[in-house]
Amino acid sequence: MADKSVNEKNKISPISKKHRSWIYSGFFIGVILLLFVFNNFDYLFGRAEENGPYPPNYVPASQKSSALAPDFTLPTTDGKTLKLSSLKGKVVIVDFWATWCPPCRKGIPDLVELKKKYGSKGFEIVGVSVDTDTKADVVPFIKEKAINYPVVYGNMNVYQQYGGIRAIPTSFVIDKKGKIVASYEGLTPSETYESHIKKLL
Repeated sequence: MADKSVNEKNKISPISKKHRSWIYSGFFIGVILLLFVFNNFDYLFGRAEENGPYPPNYVPASQKSSALAPDFTLPTTDGKTLKLSSLKGKVVIVDFWATWCPPCRKGIPDLVELKKKYGSKGFEIVGVSVDTDTKADVVPFIKEKAINYPVVYGNMNVYQQYGGIRAIPTSFVIDKKGKIVASYEGLTPSETYESHIKKLL
């Protein structure tokens, strides 16, 4: 008789502490997820415009076409300065790179060939070195790779204006009016650049 009453008691016993803990945890996680989706709805579904304390002329790396390229004046590796806006009227690729970056090193010969092929037709490349501790390696690297386009030393302000430069190489294709028409993160095939150059020249 005692066993029967114990069994009946077990059948109607409340949810165990362990199960109750799981239910509370699941409920809590569900609330957090709902709040996250609610607060980020526009970003998750692509309807928000970027906002925030960005620097003047900020252009994200994934910017839409026809954004005006932020102007800069930077020191060149031969002791002069280069102002990007002085190249208006030319098709320009601005390439952020570093001597220690394997994909950058691999892609530079393609850029050299593009400059040889289209340089006389109104095409220019500006290499923006992001080297800091390896800055002394830039000039020897230019000579070693026979880089035939101007290379400038970048700074944090320029990196921010061009979207933060999250990876290198990062490149921007700029038309004759000084507008960005495309941007790429990572090693980009020469054919991709060439298709832009042919259309824009």
